[in-house]
Amino acid sequence: MPNNTPSLGRPSGKAGLVGWALFDWATQPYYTLVVTFLFAPYFVNGFMSDPPHAQSLWAFATSAAQLTAAVLAPVLGAIADAGLPRKPWIAVFSAMLILGSAVLWLAVPGSEGAVPLVLLSFGIATLGVELATQFNNAMMPGLISERRLGRLSGFAWAIGYAGGLVSLALVAGLLVTSPDGGKTLFGLTPLVTLDSATREGDRLVGPFCAVWYLVFVLPMFLFTQDRHGTRPANNPVPEGLRRLVSSIRNLLRAHRNVALFLLARMLYADGCAAVFSFGAIYAASVFGWGATELGLFGIILTVAALVGACIGGLVDDAVGSKTVIVVGLLVFIVGSIGVLSVDPDEIFFVVPVAEKPAGGGLFAAAGEQVLLAFALLIGIALGPVQASSRTLLARICPSDQTTEFYGFFAFSGKVTAFAAPLAIGIVTAVTGSQRLGISVSLVFLIAGLLLLAPVRATR
Repeated sequence: MPNNTPSLGRPSGKAGLVGWALFDWATQPYYTLVVTFLFAPYFVNGFMSDPPHAQSLWAFATSAAQLTAAVLAPVLGAIADAGLPRKPWIAVFSAMLILGSAVLWLAVPGSEGAVPLVLLSFGIATLGVELATQFNNAMMPGLISERRLGRLSGFAWAIGYAGGLVSLALVAGLLVTSPDGGKTLFGLTPLVTLDSATREGDRLVGPFCAVWYLVFVLPMFLFTQDRHGTRPANNPVPEGLRRLVSSIRNLLRAHRNVALFLLARMLYADGCAAVFSFGAIYAASVFGWGATELGLFGIILTVAALVGACIGGLVDDAVGSKTVIVVGLLVFIVGSIGVLSVDPDEIFFVVPVAEKPAGGGLFAAAGEQVLLAFALLIGIALGPVQASSRTLLARICPSDQTTEFYGFFAFSGKVTAFAAPLAIGIVTAVTGSQRLGISVSLVFLIAGLLLLAPVRATR
Protein backbone atom coordinates (compact mmCIF):
# COMPACT_ATOMS: atom_id res chain seq x y z
CA MET A 1 0.00 0.00 0.00
CA PRO A 2 1.39 3.43 -0.80
CA ASN A 3 2.26 5.63 2.12
CA ASN A 4 0.15 8.70 1.46
CA THR A 5 -1.34 10.23 -1.62
CA PRO A 6 -1.55 14.00 -2.08
CA SER A 7 -5.25 13.85 -1.44
CA LEU A 8 -4.57 12.56 2.04
CA GLY A 9 -2.20 15.33 2.94
CA ARG A 10 1.45 15.39 3.97
CA PRO A 11 2.70 14.05 7.33
CA SER A 12 1.61 16.28 10.18
CA GLY A 13 3.80 18.04 12.73
CA LYS A 14 3.92 17.16 16.42
CA ALA A 15 1.16 19.58 17.36
CA GLY A 16 -1.12 18.04 14.75
CA LEU A 17 -0.39 14.50 15.91
CA VAL A 18 -0.97 15.40 19.55
CA GLY A 19 -4.18 17.22 18.64
CA TRP A 20 -5.42 14.18 16.75
CA ALA A 21 -4.54 11.84 19.65
CA LEU A 22 -6.25 14.15 22.14
CA PHE A 23 -9.54 13.41 20.41
CA ASP A 24 -9.41 10.01 22.13
CA TRP A 25 -8.62 11.76 25.44
CA ALA A 26 -11.70 13.94 24.86
CA THR A 27 -14.12 11.12 24.03
CA GLN A 28 -13.01 8.35 26.39
CA PRO A 29 -14.61 9.81 29.55
CA TYR A 30 -18.00 9.40 27.89
CA TYR A 31 -17.38 5.68 27.47
CA THR A 32 -15.74 5.35 30.89
CA LEU A 33 -18.15 7.40 33.00
CA VAL A 34 -21.46 7.18 31.15
CA VAL A 35 -21.43 3.94 29.17
CA THR A 36 -19.48 1.72 31.54
CA PHE A 37 -18.63 2.50 35.15
CA LEU A 38 -20.87 5.18 36.68
CA PHE A 39 -23.98 6.35 34.85
CA ALA A 40 -25.03 3.02 33.30
CA PRO A 41 -24.88 1.13 36.64
CA TYR A 42 -26.69 4.08 38.27
CA PHE A 43 -29.42 3.97 35.61
CA VAL A 44 -29.94 0.24 36.21
CA ASN A 45 -29.54 0.11 39.98
CA GLY A 46 -30.42 3.63 41.17
CA PHE A 47 -32.48 5.64 38.72
CA MET A 48 -34.98 2.83 38.13
CA SER A 49 -36.38 0.44 40.73
CA ASP A 50 -36.37 -2.78 38.66
CA PRO A 51 -32.76 -3.67 37.65
CA PRO A 52 -33.52 -6.42 35.09
CA HIS A 53 -36.11 -4.21 33.37
CA ALA A 54 -33.73 -1.24 33.49
CA GLN A 55 -30.91 -3.34 31.97
CA SER A 56 -33.24 -4.33 29.15
CA LEU A 57 -34.18 -0.69 28.43
CA TRP A 58 -30.53 0.41 28.53
CA ALA A 59 -29.61 -2.42 26.17
CA PHE A 60 -32.41 -1.51 23.74
CA ALA A 61 -31.36 2.18 23.74
CA THR A 62 -27.75 1.17 23.10
CA SER A 63 -28.76 -1.08 20.23
CA ALA A 64 -30.89 1.65 18.61
CA ALA A 65 -28.05 4.19 18.72
CA GLN A 66 -25.52 1.70 17.37
CA LEU A 67 -27.82 0.60 14.54
CA THR A 68 -28.38 4.21 13.48
CA ALA A 69 -24.63 4.85 13.52
CA ALA A 70 -24.06 1.71 11.46
CA VAL A 71 -26.49 2.83 8.77
CA LEU A 72 -25.18 6.41 8.56
CA ALA A 73 -21.43 5.78 8.81
CA PRO A 74 -20.61 4.48 5.31
CA VAL A 75 -23.03 6.91 3.63
CA LEU A 76 -21.55 9.94 5.34
CA GLY A 77 -18.03 8.64 4.77
CA ALA A 78 -18.66 8.31 1.04
CA ILE A 79 -20.02 11.85 0.86
CA ALA A 80 -16.98 13.19 2.73
CA ASP A 81 -14.62 11.30 0.42
CA ALA A 82 -16.08 13.21 -2.51
CA GLY A 83 -13.66 15.94 -1.46
CA LEU A 84 -15.30 17.51 1.59
CA PRO A 85 -13.23 18.30 4.70
CA ARG A 86 -13.78 16.18 7.81
CA LYS A 87 -13.71 18.73 10.61
CA PRO A 88 -17.16 20.27 9.89
CA TRP A 89 -18.66 16.79 10.19
CA ILE A 90 -16.85 16.26 13.49
CA ALA A 91 -18.19 19.61 14.74
CA VAL A 92 -21.81 18.61 14.05
CA PHE A 93 -21.49 15.25 15.76
CA SER A 94 -19.62 16.88 18.64
CA ALA A 95 -22.62 19.11 19.27
CA MET A 96 -24.82 16.00 19.51
CA LEU A 97 -22.45 14.44 22.04
CA ILE A 98 -22.30 17.58 24.18
CA LEU A 99 -26.05 18.18 24.19
CA GLY A 100 -27.01 14.55 24.79
CA SER A 101 -24.52 14.18 27.65
CA ALA A 102 -25.67 17.36 29.39
CA VAL A 103 -29.33 16.24 29.48
CA LEU A 104 -28.42 13.13 31.52
CA TRP A 105 -28.45 15.45 34.56
CA LEU A 106 -32.26 15.11 34.51
CA ALA A 107 -32.14 11.43 35.57
CA VAL A 108 -33.44 12.10 39.11
CA PRO A 109 -34.12 8.87 41.07
CA GLY A 110 -37.76 7.87 41.00
CA SER A 111 -38.71 10.19 38.13
CA GLU A 112 -39.91 7.38 35.90
CA GLY A 113 -41.48 9.91 33.53
CA ALA A 114 -37.98 11.11 32.58
CA VAL A 115 -36.90 7.65 31.39
CA PRO A 116 -37.72 8.24 27.68
CA LEU A 117 -35.89 11.61 27.65
CA VAL A 118 -32.84 10.17 29.39
CA LEU A 119 -32.65 7.21 27.00
CA LEU A 120 -33.15 9.49 23.97
CA SER A 121 -30.38 11.81 25.17
CA PHE A 122 -28.07 8.85 25.76
CA GLY A 123 -28.82 7.64 22.22
CA ILE A 124 -28.09 11.06 20.68
CA ALA A 125 -24.82 11.37 22.57
CA THR A 126 -23.77 7.85 21.59
CA LEU A 127 -24.60 8.48 17.94
CA GLY A 128 -22.61 11.72 18.03
CA VAL A 129 -19.48 10.22 19.56
CA GLU A 130 -19.50 7.22 17.21
CA LEU A 131 -19.80 9.27 14.02
CA ALA A 132 -17.31 11.91 15.18
CA THR A 133 -14.85 9.09 15.88
CA GLN A 134 -15.29 7.73 12.36
CA PHE A 135 -14.19 11.00 10.78
CA ASN A 136 -11.33 11.44 13.23
CA ASN A 137 -10.10 7.91 12.43
CA ALA A 138 -10.17 8.69 8.73
CA MET A 139 -7.69 11.51 9.24
CA MET A 140 -5.03 9.14 10.64
CA PRO A 141 -3.39 7.76 7.43
CA GLY A 142 -2.69 11.28 6.17
CA LEU A 143 -0.90 12.34 9.34
CA ILE A 144 2.04 9.93 9.51
CA SER A 145 3.95 7.36 7.46
CA GLU A 146 2.54 3.85 7.12
CA ARG A 147 5.30 2.18 9.10
CA ARG A 148 4.44 4.26 12.20
CA LEU A 149 0.66 3.87 12.10
CA GLY A 150 0.66 1.21 14.82
CA ARG A 151 2.51 3.43 17.26
CA LEU A 152 0.29 6.43 16.54
CA SER A 153 -2.91 4.43 16.92
CA GLY A 154 -1.68 2.71 20.09
CA PHE A 155 -0.49 6.03 21.52
CA ALA A 156 -3.89 7.60 20.86
CA TRP A 157 -5.72 4.70 22.51
CA ALA A 158 -3.37 4.96 25.50
CA ILE A 159 -3.99 8.70 25.70
CA GLY A 160 -7.71 7.94 25.57
CA TYR A 161 -7.54 5.47 28.43
CA ALA A 162 -5.45 7.95 30.40
CA GLY A 163 -8.21 10.49 29.87
CA GLY A 164 -10.76 7.99 31.08
CA LEU A 165 -8.61 7.24 34.12
CA VAL A 166 -8.07 10.89 35.04
CA SER A 167 -11.74 11.75 34.57
CA LEU A 168 -12.81 8.75 36.63
CA ALA A 169 -10.39 9.67 39.41
CA LEU A 170 -11.69 13.23 39.43
CA VAL A 171 -15.36 12.30 39.46
CA ALA A 172 -15.27 9.23 41.72
CA GLY A 173 -12.47 10.53 43.94
CA LEU A 174 -13.55 14.14 44.36
CA LEU A 175 -17.23 14.50 43.41
CA VAL A 176 -19.38 11.34 43.57
CA THR A 177 -20.17 10.14 47.09
CA SER A 178 -21.42 6.88 48.54
CA PRO A 179 -25.13 7.14 49.46
CA ASP A 180 -24.29 5.59 52.85
CA GLY A 181 -21.18 7.38 54.06
CA GLY A 182 -21.35 10.63 52.08
CA LYS A 183 -17.65 10.34 51.20
CA THR A 184 -15.91 10.02 47.85
CA LEU A 185 -13.82 7.07 46.68
CA PHE A 186 -10.77 8.68 48.31
CA GLY A 187 -12.66 9.09 51.60
CA LEU A 188 -12.96 12.85 51.11
CA THR A 189 -15.75 15.37 51.41
CA PRO A 190 -16.74 16.22 47.82
CA LEU A 191 -15.29 19.40 46.35
CA VAL A 192 -18.81 20.53 45.48
CA THR A 193 -21.72 19.94 47.84
CA LEU A 194 -24.01 17.52 46.05
CA ASP A 195 -27.31 16.06 47.20
CA SER A 196 -26.80 12.33 47.71
CA ALA A 197 -30.56 11.75 48.10
CA THR A 198 -31.15 12.81 44.49
CA ARG A 199 -27.84 11.23 43.38
CA GLU A 200 -26.50 14.48 42.00
CA GLY A 201 -23.00 13.00 41.94
CA ASP A 202 -24.04 10.18 39.60
CA ARG A 203 -26.09 12.51 37.42
CA LEU A 204 -23.25 15.02 37.19
CA VAL A 205 -21.16 12.69 35.01
CA GLY A 206 -23.19 13.62 31.92
CA PRO A 207 -22.53 17.39 32.08
CA PHE A 208 -18.96 16.68 33.21
CA CYS A 209 -18.31 14.63 30.06
CA ALA A 210 -19.84 17.37 27.91
CA VAL A 211 -17.52 20.04 29.33
CA TRP A 212 -14.47 17.74 29.24
CA TYR A 213 -15.04 16.94 25.56
CA LEU A 214 -15.60 20.57 24.62
CA VAL A 215 -12.29 21.61 26.18
CA PHE A 216 -10.04 18.81 24.96
CA VAL A 217 -11.33 18.41 21.40
CA LEU A 218 -10.21 21.96 20.57
CA PRO A 219 -6.52 21.07 19.85
CA MET A 220 -7.64 18.73 17.08
CA PHE A 221 -9.66 21.51 15.45
CA LEU A 222 -6.84 24.03 15.91
CA PHE A 223 -3.68 22.09 15.06
CA THR A 224 -4.46 18.89 13.13
CA GLN A 225 -4.50 19.30 9.39
CA ASP A 226 -7.66 18.43 7.53
CA ARG A 227 -7.82 17.19 3.96
CA HIS A 228 -5.54 19.14 1.61
CA GLY A 229 -4.85 19.07 -2.09
CA THR A 230 -8.29 18.00 -3.33
CA ARG A 231 -11.22 19.93 -4.71
CA PRO A 232 -14.71 18.88 -3.66
CA ALA A 233 -16.92 17.42 -6.35
CA ASN A 234 -19.44 19.80 -7.86
CA ASN A 235 -22.24 17.74 -6.31
CA PRO A 236 -20.60 15.94 -3.38
CA VAL A 237 -23.77 14.26 -2.04
CA PRO A 238 -24.82 12.43 -5.23
CA GLU A 239 -21.17 11.86 -6.13
CA GLY A 240 -20.53 10.41 -2.70
CA LEU A 241 -23.55 8.11 -2.91
CA ARG A 242 -22.49 6.97 -6.38
CA ARG A 243 -19.04 6.20 -5.02
CA LEU A 244 -20.59 4.33 -2.09
CA VAL A 245 -22.51 1.98 -4.39
CA SER A 246 -19.39 1.50 -6.50
CA SER A 247 -17.26 0.89 -3.40
CA ILE A 248 -19.64 -1.72 -2.02
CA ARG A 249 -19.39 -3.62 -5.28
CA ASN A 250 -15.63 -3.10 -5.27
CA LEU A 251 -15.34 -4.21 -1.68
CA LEU A 252 -17.03 -7.51 -2.44
CA ARG A 253 -15.23 -8.11 -5.74
CA ALA A 254 -11.78 -6.52 -5.59
CA HIS A 255 -11.18 -6.14 -1.85
CA ARG A 256 -12.44 -9.42 -0.45
CA ASN A 257 -9.66 -9.54 2.10
CA VAL A 258 -10.79 -6.19 3.52
CA ALA A 259 -14.41 -7.36 3.42
CA LEU A 260 -13.54 -10.50 5.39
CA PHE A 261 -11.68 -8.45 8.00
CA LEU A 262 -14.61 -6.05 8.33
CA LEU A 263 -17.00 -8.98 8.77
CA ALA A 264 -14.79 -10.48 11.49
CA ARG A 265 -14.43 -7.13 13.18
CA MET A 266 -18.18 -6.62 12.98
CA LEU A 267 -18.65 -9.57 15.30
CA TYR A 268 -15.75 -9.35 17.72
CA ALA A 269 -16.09 -5.58 18.22
CA ASP A 270 -19.73 -6.10 19.13
CA GLY A 271 -18.80 -8.77 21.65
CA CYS A 272 -16.04 -6.64 23.19
CA ALA A 273 -18.30 -3.62 23.54
CA ALA A 274 -21.09 -5.66 25.10
CA VAL A 275 -18.83 -7.29 27.70
CA PHE A 276 -17.14 -4.02 28.63
CA SER A 277 -20.39 -2.02 28.72
CA PHE A 278 -22.43 -4.51 30.75
CA GLY A 279 -19.62 -5.94 32.89
CA ALA A 280 -19.80 -3.15 35.46
CA ILE A 281 -23.60 -3.42 35.52
CA TYR A 282 -23.26 -7.15 36.23
CA ALA A 283 -20.67 -6.62 38.97
CA ALA A 284 -22.77 -3.92 40.61
CA SER A 285 -25.84 -6.15 40.60
CA VAL A 286 -24.05 -9.29 41.84
CA PHE A 287 -22.10 -7.69 44.68
CA GLY A 288 -24.21 -4.62 45.37
CA TRP A 289 -21.34 -2.27 44.51
CA GLY A 290 -21.94 1.43 44.92
CA ALA A 291 -20.10 4.46 43.55
CA THR A 292 -16.99 3.78 45.64
CA GLU A 293 -16.49 0.19 44.47
CA LEU A 294 -17.46 1.00 40.89
CA GLY A 295 -15.08 3.96 40.80
CA LEU A 296 -12.14 1.90 42.01
CA PHE A 297 -13.13 -0.96 39.69
CA GLY A 298 -13.14 1.47 36.79
CA ILE A 299 -9.75 2.91 37.71
CA ILE A 300 -8.19 -0.56 37.89
CA LEU A 301 -9.60 -1.62 34.51
CA THR A 302 -8.68 1.67 32.86
CA VAL A 303 -5.08 1.41 34.04
CA ALA A 304 -4.96 -2.14 32.65
CA ALA A 305 -6.38 -0.97 29.31
CA LEU A 306 -3.91 1.92 29.17
CA VAL A 307 -0.95 -0.41 29.73
CA GLY A 308 -2.32 -2.83 27.15
CA ALA A 309 -2.73 -0.10 24.54
CA CYS A 310 0.84 1.18 25.09
CA ILE A 311 2.35 -2.28 24.75
CA GLY A 312 0.04 -3.28 21.91
CA GLY A 313 1.04 -0.33 19.72
CA LEU A 314 4.73 -1.24 19.93
CA VAL A 315 4.08 -4.95 19.39
CA ASP A 316 1.84 -4.14 16.42
CA ASP A 317 4.68 -2.53 14.48
CA ALA A 318 6.95 -5.47 15.36
CA VAL A 319 4.80 -8.56 14.73
CA GLY A 320 1.77 -7.26 12.84
CA SER A 321 -1.73 -6.04 13.59
CA LYS A 322 -3.47 -9.35 13.04
CA THR A 323 -1.30 -11.22 15.54
CA VAL A 324 -2.03 -8.61 18.20
CA ILE A 325 -5.77 -8.85 17.55
CA VAL A 326 -5.86 -12.66 17.69
CA VAL A 327 -3.92 -12.88 20.95
CA GLY A 328 -5.94 -10.04 22.43
CA LEU A 329 -9.24 -11.73 21.57
CA LEU A 330 -8.16 -15.02 23.13
CA VAL A 331 -7.25 -13.24 26.37
CA PHE A 332 -10.50 -11.25 26.25
CA ILE A 333 -12.60 -14.41 25.87
CA VAL A 334 -10.88 -16.12 28.80
CA GLY A 335 -11.44 -13.03 30.95
CA SER A 336 -15.11 -12.75 29.95
CA ILE A 337 -15.85 -16.37 30.81
CA GLY A 338 -14.07 -15.90 34.11
CA VAL A 339 -16.11 -12.82 35.05
CA LEU A 340 -19.38 -14.59 34.28
CA SER A 341 -18.27 -17.58 36.37
CA VAL A 342 -18.42 -15.50 39.54
CA ASP A 343 -21.32 -14.77 41.87
CA PRO A 344 -21.44 -14.06 45.64
CA ASP A 345 -21.45 -17.77 46.53
CA GLU A 346 -19.36 -19.44 43.81
CA ILE A 347 -16.40 -18.91 41.53
CA PHE A 348 -15.66 -20.81 38.31
CA PHE A 349 -19.41 -21.61 38.26
CA VAL A 350 -19.18 -24.50 40.77
CA VAL A 351 -16.52 -23.74 43.42
CA PRO A 352 -18.19 -22.48 46.62
CA VAL A 353 -16.62 -19.53 48.46
CA ALA A 354 -17.27 -17.85 51.78
CA GLU A 355 -19.40 -14.75 52.01
CA LYS A 356 -17.80 -11.35 52.44
CA PRO A 357 -16.58 -11.08 56.07
CA ALA A 358 -18.37 -8.63 58.31
CA GLY A 359 -16.56 -5.33 58.33
CA GLY A 360 -14.42 -6.39 55.38
CA GLY A 361 -12.88 -3.68 53.27
CA LEU A 362 -13.15 -3.03 49.58
CA PHE A 363 -13.18 -6.22 47.49
CA ALA A 364 -12.69 -8.38 50.60
CA ALA A 365 -14.86 -11.23 49.31
CA ALA A 366 -13.15 -14.04 47.40
CA GLY A 367 -15.68 -13.70 44.57
CA GLU A 368 -14.88 -10.01 44.18
CA GLN A 369 -11.16 -10.72 44.02
CA VAL A 370 -11.55 -13.42 41.38
CA LEU A 371 -13.83 -11.17 39.32
CA LEU A 372 -11.22 -8.40 39.50
CA ALA A 373 -8.48 -10.76 38.30
CA PHE A 374 -10.48 -11.80 35.24
CA ALA A 375 -11.58 -8.22 34.60
CA LEU A 376 -7.90 -7.22 34.46
CA LEU A 377 -7.42 -9.64 31.57
CA ILE A 378 -10.31 -7.98 29.76
CA GLY A 379 -8.84 -4.53 30.34
CA ILE A 380 -5.34 -5.49 29.20
CA ALA A 381 -6.68 -7.12 26.01
CA LEU A 382 -9.19 -4.45 24.99
CA GLY A 383 -6.74 -1.66 24.14
CA PRO A 384 -4.56 -3.68 21.74
CA VAL A 385 -7.60 -5.20 20.00
CA GLN A 386 -9.12 -1.78 19.36
CA ALA A 387 -5.91 -0.01 18.35
CA SER A 388 -4.62 -2.78 16.08
CA SER A 389 -8.00 -3.12 14.37
CA ARG A 390 -7.84 0.53 13.38
CA THR A 391 -4.23 0.09 12.23
CA LEU A 392 -4.88 -3.08 10.22
CA LEU A 393 -7.54 -1.36 8.14
CA ALA A 394 -5.21 1.57 7.42
CA ARG A 395 -2.64 -0.90 6.09
CA ILE A 396 -4.94 -2.91 3.82
CA CYS A 397 -7.56 -0.45 2.52
CA PRO A 398 -7.23 1.74 -0.63
CA SER A 399 -5.33 4.85 0.41
CA ASP A 400 -7.53 7.23 -1.61
CA GLN A 401 -10.77 6.04 0.01
CA THR A 402 -9.86 6.21 3.68
CA THR A 403 -12.93 8.06 5.01
CA GLU A 404 -15.21 5.77 3.04
CA PHE A 405 -13.47 2.63 4.23
CA TYR A 406 -13.41 3.94 7.77
CA GLY A 407 -17.12 4.39 7.24
CA PHE A 408 -17.24 0.66 6.48
CA PHE A 409 -15.02 0.18 9.53
CA ALA A 410 -17.50 2.10 11.69
CA PHE A 411 -20.31 0.19 9.99
CA SER A 412 -18.60 -3.11 10.75
CA GLY A 413 -18.25 -2.11 14.38
CA LYS A 414 -21.86 -0.96 14.66
CA VAL A 415 -24.00 -2.90 12.20
CA THR A 416 -24.35 -5.72 14.71
CA ALA A 417 -23.56 -3.53 17.73
CA PHE A 418 -27.29 -3.29 18.19
CA ALA A 419 -27.53 -7.10 18.05
CA ALA A 420 -25.54 -7.98 21.18
CA PRO A 421 -27.29 -5.41 23.42
CA LEU A 422 -30.62 -6.41 21.85
CA ALA A 423 -29.90 -10.09 22.52
CA ILE A 424 -28.78 -9.23 26.04
CA GLY A 425 -31.98 -7.29 26.61
CA ILE A 426 -34.20 -10.07 25.27
CA VAL A 427 -32.46 -12.89 27.15
CA THR A 428 -32.39 -10.85 30.36
CA ALA A 429 -36.07 -10.00 30.03
CA VAL A 430 -37.07 -13.60 29.27
CA THR A 431 -34.92 -15.33 31.88
CA GLY A 432 -34.68 -12.63 34.53
CA SER A 433 -30.95 -13.45 34.71
CA GLN A 434 -28.37 -10.76 34.02
CA ARG A 435 -25.62 -13.41 33.80
CA LEU A 436 -27.40 -15.36 31.05
CA GLY A 437 -28.14 -12.14 29.21
CA ILE A 438 -24.53 -10.97 29.12
CA SER A 439 -23.20 -14.43 28.20
CA VAL A 440 -24.67 -13.96 24.70
CA SER A 441 -21.72 -11.69 23.90
CA LEU A 442 -19.34 -14.67 23.91
CA VAL A 443 -20.95 -15.96 20.73
CA PHE A 444 -19.95 -12.77 18.90
CA LEU A 445 -16.39 -12.88 20.23
CA ILE A 446 -15.75 -16.47 19.18
CA ALA A 447 -17.36 -16.06 15.76
CA GLY A 448 -15.29 -12.95 15.04
CA LEU A 449 -12.08 -14.70 16.02
CA LEU A 450 -12.80 -17.62 13.69
CA LEU A 451 -13.54 -15.31 10.74
CA LEU A 452 -10.36 -13.33 11.35
CA ALA A 453 -8.14 -16.39 10.89
CA PRO A 454 -8.00 -16.39 7.04
CA VAL A 455 -7.53 -12.58 6.70
CA ARG A 456 -4.25 -11.66 4.95
CA ALA A 457 -2.46 -8.92 6.87
CA THR A 458 -0.33 -7.35 4.14
CA ARG A 459 2.15 -4.91 5.58
